[in-house]
Amino acid sequence: MNIKRSIVIRVRVIFILVALAAAAIPYKVAVVQLIEGEKWKAKAEQVNFQYRKVPATRGNIYASDGSLLATSLPFYQVAIDPLVLEDKKFKDGLDSLAVLLANFYQDKSPTAYKRMLQDARTSQKRYLMVNRRQIDYQDMQLMRSWPIFKEGRVGGGVIFEKIERRYQPFNSLASRTLGTLNQDGVGSGIEYSFNKQLKGADGKALFQRLSGGVWKPLFDVDDVKPQDGYDIQTTLDVMIQDVAETALRRQLMDREAAFGAVVVMEVATGHVKAISNLQRNAAGTGYVESYNYAVGDIGSTEPGSTFKLVSMLALLEENKISPNDLIETGNGVHRFYNQSMYDAKVGGYGTITIRQAFEKSSNVAISKLVDLHFGSSPSKFLAYLDQIGLSQPLNLQLVGEGKPYFKKPGTKNWYGTSLPWISIGYESKLNPIHTLAIYNAVANGGKMMKPLFVKSVGNGAQVIETYSPQVLRESIASPKTIKQLQDLLLGVVENGTAKNIKNPNYKIAGKTGTAQKIINGKYQQIYYTSFAGYFPADRPKYSMIVVIDSPKGIAAYGGDVSAPVFKEIADKIFATDLDLNVVDPSKIKQLEAPISSYPFVASGKGEELQSIFDFLKLPLKSPSQEEWIAADRLENQVNLQLIDTEKAVVPNVSGMSLRDALFILENKGLQVNFNGKGRVISQSISPGTALTPNATIDLVLG
Repeated sequence: MNIKRSIVIRVRVIFILVALAAAAIPYKVAVVQLIEGEKWKAKAEQVNFQYRKVPATRGNIYASDGSLLATSLPFYQVAIDPLVLEDKKFKDGLDSLAVLLANFYQDKSPTAYKRMLQDARTSQKRYLMVNRRQIDYQDMQLMRSWPIFKEGRVGGGVIFEKIERRYQPFNSLASRTLGTLNQDGVGSGIEYSFNKQLKGADGKALFQRLSGGVWKPLFDVDDVKPQDGYDIQTTLDVMIQDVAETALRRQLMDREAAFGAVVVMEVATGHVKAISNLQRNAAGTGYVESYNYAVGDIGSTEPGSTFKLVSMLALLEENKISPNDLIETGNGVHRFYNQSMYDAKVGGYGTITIRQAFEKSSNVAISKLVDLHFGSSPSKFLAYLDQIGLSQPLNLQLVGEGKPYFKKPGTKNWYGTSLPWISIGYESKLNPIHTLAIYNAVANGGKMMKPLFVKSVGNGAQVIETYSPQVLRESIASPKTIKQLQDLLLGVVENGTAKNIKNPNYKIAGKTGTAQKIINGKYQQIYYTSFAGYFPADRPKYSMIVVIDSPKGIAAYGGDVSAPVFKEIADKIFATDLDLNVVDPSKIKQLEAPISSYPFVASGKGEELQSIFDFLKLPLKSPSQEEWIAADRLENQVNLQLIDTEKAVVPNVSGMSLRDALFILENKGLQVNFNGKGRVISQSISPGTALTPNATIDLVLG
């Protein structure tokens, strides 16, 4: 009896517990749905649905004439939701789609692609990456005509995921100045310095989390659209940049130098028209742009004899010397305390004028003069560096500018020999663009301009911000001193260490520089060579500096290595700049007479051809300011016809220069081969032919 009662009690207890548990389930369900419903719904949405970033399109970078230097091109990865399409349409289009995918990607067989799509549909997979290889816009347009894909995102489930890639149409041209920016926001050049303006504002879109951690964008939901970045218009000139890089690269290769830099600046505005920095690559087989030596800290080095211009400025401003005064250089050796100063010429120059000393770049003469007039008060000499703005950074638009360095009297590293050595460009550090700013100021009548790389920030035709020419010093010296310095710089090319670059068509003014390099704590017979100056000397428009480090060869001085590069660049700029080539008015009047025979007219940019014919006062038929035009002679006038480069067909590039033809055809996605020199006389694909992705076109030049 006791056992039976005990069993009954246990059964009843268990029954009560089960009943309570059963009653708790609907209670908990009610609590979750009615009381905590919003909380768990939000958590579910947070896990499976998220608003994720949609990157904005980065702004473009343009040259001063509007030529495109850097842009973001859209590329795509192809994915698909295989469950979107109804069974019949999926089955009918599957075989054809698999064949097309196999032929396009050429990495799998049609059978493999078919099986991949079928398996994804069978396993209820809502997101399948068809192939991770990125395709361009033209490929995407082609794929949109394929079976299943032609139904679109909603009808066919195809997803073209946009991935933007930075592209420079002129390849490596000015690539270091244009710069880069990585995913962590670290970079260089304009891309980094103006990232705030270029990057725009990212948007947001709702994504759903699928199996495998894949996020799929949803359709028909509210989102925040991205705001594209602003465009940057630089001061760079594509033609001058190309000329500068070509000349520098050739000399670096000929001399097997370590690195080199060129900066070309417009005298009146400070606009940097070209800047090139080339360094020998790791394999030692060529040169690449990997660091901005013209601007950065690594490029800050002992400037050598180009600094003698500053020493002469200080001496002339003191009114204690005249260029025609005599100076004794002896046998080319002079003792300062425990160190000897040497001239490059063995045996020295003897007694010469100060003008000749500067033209011949006599170390002994300049250091003796500076020591004589400033030796008892070296701080007075260094005060001139502050006065002309040489001791502080220029606060350039590019991040990473090197800071000038000069020893200070009274510090532990100041010696009795410091002033003489500083006076000829040693025991100090300057980057090339800082040196150029001083030479540009002399060319500009004493007015020192801030070097500018960017002219404006805008959005299409709308200008958001403009960077006007900025005067850093109204005058770095008196008008008398500036005129004397101009005469001295002209004399270097006419009679001195740079007379090898004299040009009969125009005059160059400048100064050579050669500085021995310190290796393992000692000066070695390895040189940092330079030439800084401006042209034309009588009406300066451009200033320029060329530096080449560690050139090989017997003649490894600035006049032998850097000056010829300056001349090559200057010659080509002078030959193509109409403002520098003054035409005799009598010859212009002769052109106004009836013309029986017109000159050859080629194709090219409409604005350029129009300006040439306006200058020559030749009549035009139906003139056009469109970007690209073809020009034909027609009896006693010239007919300009628009070359349409917008249609999806092969354009007519006949008569164009190779550069213009490459620019147009490569932007159409064509691979270009060419033979010959001159202008295009024939093309292998006829104008008007429908574009084929990655097709090759052959050009014949003549």
